Amino acid sequence: MTEGADRRDTPEIRTSRYTLRKLVREDAAALFPSFSDDDMMKWWSCGPFISVQALADWLVPESGWDKGRSWAITDHDSDLAIGRLAAIDMGDDVTELGYLISKERQGEGIATEALSSLVAHLFHDEKQRRVYADVDPDNVASNKILEKLGFTLEGRLREACTTHIGRRDSLIWGMLDHEWQKR
Repeated sequence: MTEGADRRDTPEIRTSRYTLRKLVREDAAALFPSFSDDDMMKWWSCGPFISVQALADWLVPESGWDKGRSWAITDHDSDLAIGRLAAIDMGDDVTELGYLISKERQGEGIATEALSSLVAHLFHDEKQRRVYADVDPDNVASNKILEKLGFTLEGRLREACTTHIGRRDSLIWGMLDHEWQKR
């Protein structure tokens, strides 16, 4: 962790093309078309959202989010959210990742660039020892991103959760701090 920084902070992180800034309730309007789309939400633990208000309440609850932080991904020249990253503190210097890129911006490498910068921040600035993601096996795009970033497929948890589409397996992708440094 950086000197004097609180792990609860959500610092601004800049990549070559994007700015990762703290997600705010007002970002729900820009993200709603994706978070309300059946195809986009297929692999999530919850189904599509039915209103901007419901999405805002979930993304940025009024009482705060005890274990996690969220970033909006924006182009450098715009404040419009084109994606969302989440870092969930699991304790013992371990963080779980979550992410979604707006439907109309998929295929541009946004997730790879943004996640890479967030993971670097988590390891270098916050001194996390492990970062991981839990991904549905049928979410081909998400699994490819993690593989491209150098995450290790650590295992498959059979029927790990019940979602809006039924019982689903989970693939666990992990990265250790010393593995990231060797990349």
